Amino acid sequence: MNASNEPFGTLPTGEPVDRIALAGGGLTAHVLTYGAIIQDLRLDGHDAPLVLGFEDLGSYLVHSPYFGATPGRNANRVGNGRFAIDGMTRQLELNENGITHLHGGSDGIAKRNWRIVAQSESHVVLAIRDPDGRAGYPGNCDITCTYRLTGAGILSVVYESVTDAATIANVCQHSYFNLDGEPDAFAHEIRIAADHYLPTDQRQIPTGEIRPVDGTVFDLRAPTSMRIQTEGEKIGYDHNFCLTPERRQKAPVAMVRSVLSGVSLEVRTTEPGVQLYTGFKMDVPVPGLDGRRYGPFAGFCLETQIWPDAVNHGGFPEAVLRPGEVLRQETDYVFSRG
Repeated sequence: MNASNEPFGTLPTGEPVDRIALAGGGLTAHVLTYGAIIQDLRLDGHDAPLVLGFEDLGSYLVHSPYFGATPGRNANRVGNGRFAIDGMTRQLELNENGITHLHGGSDGIAKRNWRIVAQSESHVVLAIRDPDGRAGYPGNCDITCTYRLTGAGILSVVYESVTDAATIANVCQHSYFNLDGEPDAFAHEIRIAADHYLPTDQRQIPTGEIRPVDGTVFDLRAPTSMRIQTEGEKIGYDHNFCLTPERRQKAPVAMVRSVLSGVSLEVRTTEPGVQLYTGFKMDVPVPGLDGRRYGPFAGFCLETQIWPDAVNHGGFPEAVLRPGEVLRQETDYVFSRG
């Protein structure tokens, strides 16, 4: 075992889970082989953890709403768990309330052990194979995850996916952030550079409409207090913000700042969408990092990815990965104090 790794527990299968320590650019991180989870993340000069997580593996297995995980092979939701490629219809596991497919299924890559391919003091490369037929997915899909602490306060996340049969693929980083350590994230201001968002039905599946944010609570193009969720419509965000119609060169798309701590998070990504989830459904019954309790709005996710259910909607970004292609998804989470 590498000197920077330590045991973090054992899965019911008997597989050992390692915790990997990384440091660089004013950040320290701990990463688990289980789920390619970012278990802890700290910024020099700021005492509180920047992410929500647990101190023990058992809590991740039973109580985690994907804290820090890497869901896939297709993150987010697929309506009715059904899609068609080249005229062939596929049925995925309906692991969310028996009506939708969420985050790759009940035994997706967020809930399995990855292997360490390479590492240094400041980076780690993890890999996993999602086998043909698991949860209904066609083809063997090989996925690598690279976490790197680089530059000033930059957590670089790079996912690469390849397949031996046409499939849908979309991986994301599912950390819940809190930049001040308070019980909720209402003292944060957020800005997202999106002119449109996706309305959803009662199952949280996009209706197919790409709606302008103008005049709505989804207009976050100027810094907006997270406390907006407690006022007026009392919106709880779990929606995709439409950044671009397709993948592009990495660009800044979001900025969040705690007015209490002065810690800021800038998000730069290649991805065409970002799902803002503010944890309004969260009620975790066990303590998290540093003994913290995680109730509603304790943290927020900025999941950079393709638009949800894209395979089932014309006019949404391309969702299909084919043999010979490499799906490369890059996101930088950039932290600073000021």
